[in-house]
Amino acid sequence: VQLQASGGGLMQAGGSLRLSCVATRNKFSIEDMGWFRQAPGKERELVAKISKIGSATYADSVRGRFTISRVNARNTLYLQMNNLEPEDTAVYYCNARARWGGGPYSDYWGQGTQVTVSS
Repeated sequence: VQLQASGGGLMQAGGSLRLSCVATRNKFSIEDMGWFRQAPGKERELVAKISKIGSATYADSVRGRFTISRVNARNTLYLQMNNLEPEDTAVYYCNARARWGGGPYSDYWGQGTQVTVSS
């Protein structure tokens, strides 16, 4: 599975950005997908994840501001980020949990896209 993320950039506090992630499945079956982020000097953390049937989970810090969605037919994951805060500044990574055939699930990662929010 290859993941290509896009949509990051520089935004003022209170603004919005939309991240996209396109997955190339290569006959893999993708289950959960999600967005993680890593700020300088901090560990990578979960931002939001969504199941194949659309059940979403959010970090407390983004709940009510961010919305995760996916279009399975297009193998595409989105993250709509509203009311951005400087604390949202980080590199955002797309993640997919997938398996080939009946094998075990593995985690796959995109290359990351930088989001910078100025105050």
